[in-house]
Amino acid sequence: MANPVVAIVGRPNVGKSTIFNRIAGERISIVEDVPGVTRDRIYSSAEWLNYKFHVIDTGGIDIGDEPLLVQIRQQAEIAIDEADVIIFMTNGRDGVTAADEEVAKMLHRSNKPVVLAVNKIDNPDMRDLIYDFYALGFGEPYPISGSHGTGLGDLLDAVAQHFPKQAESDYEDDVIKFCLIGRPNVGKSSLVNAILGEERVIVSDMAGTTRDAVDTTFTREGQEYVIIDTAGMRKRGKIYESTEKYSILRALKAIERSDVVLVVLNAEEGIIEQDKKIAGYAHEAGRGVVIVVNKWDALEKDDKTLIEFERKIRDHFQFLDYAPILFVSAKTKQRLHKLLPLVQTVSENHAMRVQTNVLNEVIIDAVAMNPTPTHNGQRLKIYYVTQVAVKPPTFVVFVNDPELMHFSYERFLENRIRDAFGFEGTPIKLIARPRK
Repeated sequence: MANPVVAIVGRPNVGKSTIFNRIAGERISIVEDVPGVTRDRIYSSAEWLNYKFHVIDTGGIDIGDEPLLVQIRQQAEIAIDEADVIIFMTNGRDGVTAADEEVAKMLHRSNKPVVLAVNKIDNPDMRDLIYDFYALGFGEPYPISGSHGTGLGDLLDAVAQHFPKQAESDYEDDVIKFCLIGRPNVGKSSLVNAILGEERVIVSDMAGTTRDAVDTTFTREGQEYVIIDTAGMRKRGKIYESTEKYSILRALKAIERSDVVLVVLNAEEGIIEQDKKIAGYAHEAGRGVVIVVNKWDALEKDDKTLIEFERKIRDHFQFLDYAPILFVSAKTKQRLHKLLPLVQTVSENHAMRVQTNVLNEVIIDAVAMNPTPTHNGQRLKIYYVTQVAVKPPTFVVFVNDPELMHFSYERFLENRIRDAFGFEGTPIKLIARPRK
């Protein structure tokens, strides 16, 4: 199931960005005491108790007709449309303003769950300021202080109560779900059509044609698949229409619903920084990954072209050293017959379980070959290892002191596990814990 989306909405200068930063746990939004500083939606992932969700900071909604304010309002409307829950931010020191009432009307029309937050209630003596806000029609107002961080727990508790209660998956466990991500115009929709063998998705040379994620179920050689085509991602800061900006969050939601992610590159354009950022989303989400180089037919090649391109990929995507690379052409169908078998292999590896006794034999041999490191005269001791999860495969290493587990040795153990069991295409996680 994709993580819920929470949008923080309100008129300018009520403290939305400050609250967004506190929820996200870092300073992402620009915070400045000038109305209208936040001119675009900004996204982050957040967690509260056992809930993971996406949070959107929006530009302030104002009732004026100036072009900038109109654009900010449009951005907020898109965020409202895509959100599962909305935090309506107001400023307790200002009381209920005409702009607050206009925002309230917009939110009532949305029919989305709304939690009303009254910001800048910085001490208990100011709590009486919240009562006027009952008139906005959203029930109990939650007093919070962005500057002090008080009241956020109660606010997030109320937000979490509105999260959708859904099954973990819309599909059976044996169905392989995969999506395609990449910059606009790398040929994702053409690949979808080529895989399916029909014109199921609109294909256009214009960047950003695909607006929404589209699920298509199909069966190939007895295996059922769900392919999720996503809108192309673009680098933040470019000027392009607002609906395309939302595609990053759409792609994140598609990644969360997938077992395997195809990171699509454009052979004609080569690798740019944005490709690495896009691929990082799949890696951080712990999904299986296949790097697909599309439009391979368009390149003039010699006997070294493929090797050189693969070397560049490995140099730029060092964090995806486990991901297989496939050079294809949606146009000519070159190597496309290899794609689904590779997706199936990566999906199986992503869900692979290893027997504890076999796993520990591998670790014992690894330690014998490369003894554990010492720090300040104390040596790391590994007692045993066990697999605790799949998708991605996750292993707990029980040790005398987790602080002694240096990153380089953790990487060594991961490589030995890969040598023994494969795990092609999937990240694996190692967690060091003290033995109790």
